[in-house]
Amino acid sequence: MPTPPARPKLLLFDVNETLLDMSKLQQAVNQEFNSEFAFKQWFSLLLQYSLVDTVTQAYHDFKQIGDAALDMLAQSLGQPARPATRKQELLTLIAELPPHPDVVEGLTLLQQAGFQMVTLTNSPGSTLRKQIAYAGLTSFFEQLLSIDDVKRYKPHPDTYLTACQQLGVAPADALLVAAHGWDTGGALRAGLQAAFVARLGQATYPLAPAPTYTGPTLSDIAGQLVGH
Repeated sequence: MPTPPARPKLLLFDVNETLLDMSKLQQAVNQEFNSEFAFKQWFSLLLQYSLVDTVTQAYHDFKQIGDAALDMLAQSLGQPARPATRKQELLTLIAELPPHPDVVEGLTLLQQAGFQMVTLTNSPGSTLRKQIAYAGLTSFFEQLLSIDDVKRYKPHPDTYLTACQQLGVAPADALLVAAHGWDTGGALRAGLQAAFVARLGQATYPLAPAPTYTGPTLSDIAGQLVGH
């Protein structure tokens, strides 16, 4: 029988797509570029070039890269670049997203069970605070952490390890909750535990270690952790 994982002392939550439903932004980007795949392409560019910055030891915040990715999206679709004001209107929507329907229930279960909970996101701190306040989730988190201080994007191991160090928790006693295989894979490679929330359209990375926990909703993940 495999040894069950230790009950984590600290839960680190990814925000975009994991906690927050990005459908409103997805619809706006798709309509703007008249393509049902525009949002997915833009978000992939945003993630890809955040990693390019990290690998090449450069740093622009997520909003700057998101702006540049809109220009790249327009270019790749053979469309004119959008004016700065229009891009700002689209990017502002990322701070006005509701939580997924299962999130409040899941966070409530975990909070009542006494888990220490913080965010860990690639979004800059100013955006993060607006996101969590708009979604009504502020009371669940002890701290709102982003990669701003480290200036390396997830899944670089420094992002996870710095968060653990800031909170005085050993990596093995921390668990990342995310809806992205690249994020759970990064946390596991850094020595943390990880829970994969299998949101629609998301998948784990087969070449990374398997997540410690997997479930279709945050409520399901919470049930597994509380029952551990």
